[in-house]
Amino acid sequence: MVRATRVVDADGSRADGWVLVVGDTIHAVGSGPEAPAADEVVDLGDAVLTPGFVDLHGHGGAGAAYEDDSFADALAMHRSHGTTRSVLSLVANAVSSLAASLARVRAAMDDDPLVLGAHLEGPFLSPHNKGAHNESFLRSPTAADVDALLAAGSGVLRQITIAPELPGALDAIRRFVAAGVTVGVGHTVCTYDQARAAFDAGATLLTHAFNAMPGIHHRAPGPISAAVADDRVTLELILDGVHVHPVVADTLFRAAPGRVALVTDAMGAAGSADGSYTLGSLAVTVAGGIAHVAGTDTIAGSTLTQDAALRNAVALTGRSLPEAVAALTSVPAAALGFGDRLGRLAPGFAADLVALSPALEVQRVWGAGRALR
Repeated sequence: MVRATRVVDADGSRADGWVLVVGDTIHAVGSGPEAPAADEVVDLGDAVLTPGFVDLHGHGGAGAAYEDDSFADALAMHRSHGTTRSVLSLVANAVSSLAASLARVRAAMDDDPLVLGAHLEGPFLSPHNKGAHNESFLRSPTAADVDALLAAGSGVLRQITIAPELPGALDAIRRFVAAGVTVGVGHTVCTYDQARAAFDAGATLLTHAFNAMPGIHHRAPGPISAAVADDRVTLELILDGVHVHPVVADTLFRAAPGRVALVTDAMGAAGSADGSYTLGSLAVTVAGGIAHVAGTDTIAGSTLTQDAALRNAVALTGRSLPEAVAALTSVPAAALGFGDRLGRLAPGFAADLVALSPALEVQRVWGAGRALR
């Protein structure tokens, strides 16, 4: 059993709370001095206890990328910052190379239940809003490409980002969704109507809202407005104070309550020093914790961790702690179809727990009932 002065999830906050864990699952939750008998009691004192964080979109950390042969250090670093479940994002590449990366993610999943699968951020992206993706690998989806990625990604491919204005994109969206893959709209120059068509075809995510897409214009509302207007859609947000201004982030939270998922979009420099790195095949320079494609002003992912995103949500956008916690836990879990087992402190849910100091600094982490920090 784990006890804390405050227990917080999407359902609110309770004082003097406790969570009873049996194996890898939460068995009971309550508050006050009366609690079921437990073999061991971990008293966290004045800590805040939350569900483990779920990151839908991250490319690596601790000097490693999820395309690398080994990325255990990246996972360990993010877990030390409270991320207990991760989707491993892969940048645009040749289909054959993506298939090899998916095989490595499959091997990681076989050994590690905290890895939820892979996210293909490409190759079906617009060359006119490519961000930190190598344009030579960008292409419109063909039936053969979709077949190859679905075959290589069987049981591994969790989500994919697609620019819906590309030829063949809507058919590709339908096929991925039918195969159980969550589709995000992103790296796009699409119109409001094109985004709506993608959502009607089954896309349910907006990949890092505001970044690598048209902004909101009063006569051309674009994909952000289409996502806000559609209750089926979850909107990713990189809340590092660099990608999106805090006032704009606050506006998004107000416009789409309960549908904003905080993601890191972290690359290899997360948890590491400034310097030179790579993102896929592109050289990246990191200075002051901000990553750019070398020699350009194009942002190349982030060095964000999810605990920092939580603190930013509270301090920079004025979110209540339950709302900020939900954006890191229940909202992303539900976006992937795991809303009945991940992201809440409730009986039957995974025993993924994060203990935070009153200043929201990570103190302890458990994933599937196992101590990670």
